[in-house]
Amino acid sequence: MEEDTDYRTQFSSLCFINDHVGFCGTIKSSPSDFIVIEIDEQSQLVNKTIDEPICEMSEIQPETKNFSKKTKLDLQNLSFEDGSNPEINTLARYSNGNQNNQSDAEKEDTINDGISRCEEKADVLNSFLDEKTNELLNNFACDIKEKWHSKTESFGSAPEFSLGSILDKNQRASLHSAIRQKFPFLITVGKNSEIVVKPNLEYRELCHLVSEKEAFDFFKYLDAKKENSKFTFKPDANKDHRKAVHHFVNKKFGNLVETKSFPELNYNAGTPNVAITVRFREKAHKRRKKPLESQKRKVTYTAFTLRKENLEMFEAIGFLAIKLGVIPSDFSYAGLKDKKAVTYQAMVVRKVTPERLKNIEKEIEKKRMNVLNIRSVDDSLRLGQLKGNHFDIIIRNLKSQINDSANLRERIVEAIENVKNKGFVNYYGPQRFGKGKKVHTDQIGLALLKSEMVKAIKLFLIPEDLDDPVNRAKKYFFQTEDAKGTLSLMPEFKVRERALLESLHRFGMTEEGCIQAWFSFPHSMRIFYIHAYSSKIWNEAVSYRLATYGSRVVEGDLVCLDEHVNENFSNSKVHLVTEEEESANTYAIHQVVLPVLGYNIQYPKNKVGQWYHEILSRDGLQTCRFKVPILKLNVPGCYRQILKHLHNLSYQLMEDHDVDIKAEGSLVDTAPLSLLISFDLDASCYATVCLREIMKHDV
Repeated sequence: MEEDTDYRTQFSSLCFINDHVGFCGTIKSSPSDFIVIEIDEQSQLVNKTIDEPICEMSEIQPETKNFSKKTKLDLQNLSFEDGSNPEINTLARYSNGNQNNQSDAEKEDTINDGISRCEEKADVLNSFLDEKTNELLNNFACDIKEKWHSKTESFGSAPEFSLGSILDKNQRASLHSAIRQKFPFLITVGKNSEIVVKPNLEYRELCHLVSEKEAFDFFKYLDAKKENSKFTFKPDANKDHRKAVHHFVNKKFGNLVETKSFPELNYNAGTPNVAITVRFREKAHKRRKKPLESQKRKVTYTAFTLRKENLEMFEAIGFLAIKLGVIPSDFSYAGLKDKKAVTYQAMVVRKVTPERLKNIEKEIEKKRMNVLNIRSVDDSLRLGQLKGNHFDIIIRNLKSQINDSANLRERIVEAIENVKNKGFVNYYGPQRFGKGKKVHTDQIGLALLKSEMVKAIKLFLIPEDLDDPVNRAKKYFFQTEDAKGTLSLMPEFKVRERALLESLHRFGMTEEGCIQAWFSFPHSMRIFYIHAYSSKIWNEAVSYRLATYGSRVVEGDLVCLDEHVNENFSNSKVHLVTEEEESANTYAIHQVVLPVLGYNIQYPKNKVGQWYHEILSRDGLQTCRFKVPILKLNVPGCYRQILKHLHNLSYQLMEDHDVDIKAEGSLVDTAPLSLLISFDLDASCYATVCLREIMKHDV
């Protein structure tokens, strides 16, 4: 289907900046040979114990819970609390986030509060509309209902009722809301200062799927837009019927709300009833103007350091999400970490108290994870919110390069000191592009940039030539495109694949269905694939730049005027080198930057800039604006320094006495050498890339 090439093969062709000979060796013989510790913005290692007690948070809302051990994780949907007892309300339920933990008296207050709000809406209508207009509005509403209940419910042309001109803007807003709350089966439309009332045809369409009371309550819920509220339809054992309701809600209101099915907690039948719960998307809340203080009071944030061993980061987050009853997008982090390593990184999880996180410590140890420094904080983390990473690495089985007869120890010292002084080419590491040989993350990103949604899904699920459960499931999908059947074969720990397959099963393998499937991934993961494509192009661009101009800074190069910046700096800090500046050697090679693709970057004005345009044309992106509106992805781009230096370097050569020399068949009398090397790198730099420059050997 796609070219069967390993990006590591392509990576080996990228050029170096140093001219030493190098040496060979093996990294990551075991995860403990590669230790990564994040350095926070205060220059502290995140595995360092913080002497801060876990805060007692008396006003924190009760934690979310899993409905059952087999509850499937849906990356798209928000986490919901337990449904209230279905016997309390056998029809629809409309509740605040913590209603399920209210006392009976509190529930009664909630009901009374709802009644009082309805009375308030009636008062608004009475205060703004004269008696005759109010009566005509009620008659219009009754006529609509009668026609819908009659055998012949066709309107011909849709009827309208005008409330006349309302000059005051605030009065118009209040009337819009009051009418839709009192009559959810009607909609209001503004025409300049006039308010026109029409029948809500979407309401009628929903009445064909659920009871009228459910439709009535659902549209009231939708219009109220109450933060942290949820709405639950009547439990339903018919899977096809539930699928139709899911499809209706997502098709009509998918940009505002999201849905999820949960089994009833107390069921005796062999086939349990399942209820569909609806909740507002978080971004919809953010668009509504709420006092910042109010938002912060209502959301719990718990920070911690995650230690994981030989575990992919997204897999670790998926497992934690299941145990805590939240979703992966509730976790935030400053950077991605290697799989085959022991890594320590800062994380923040929303809607989970420190006590709740501490309660799962024993469970997650079985997955080679630990949580440290658990504490309450005020906000989530963002990508790039770190100073860098510290690395402790052991390189084993050290050998000279082929046909190199020089002393190995001298070669190793020469290589390390060279890179210490001159730096290394700041390539994105091969792990950014995936481990597979068939397809890489950059190819998926290219398909997304070209809005080829079906192709991107197929690329994501293309199997490798391996006989394991994951690839057997992918092979089945590749042959059949049967999402439901593939889902039954896909192992539970493959959180991303299962989330995507569940969406494909719900929405189908169409262009629209594939768009919905991509929304089963959080935004950070969707944009990751586009960043992978941009990263691959950047790697090739810097290799071309160094091969063309070497270490000279030439006319048309881009340089950064501020040496103490990360990748996300503005165009104002980027300067185009002039002919005079080239002649005067005004700038050094470590100041040169190249753009990472996006809509808000400038290109070099020399052969490198021309190369960029040729590559974009080759990939069919000559008119690309680096925005994918259907996936809500915008890629402004950034700049990246082509050279970087390591900091706080220390190293030690040691003999590996654990290796049985005779068993190895070696003619050498001494034990093999290993190199223990420690250093710090800035954020977004790759240790494997630094080691490649030192060793002059792909690692």
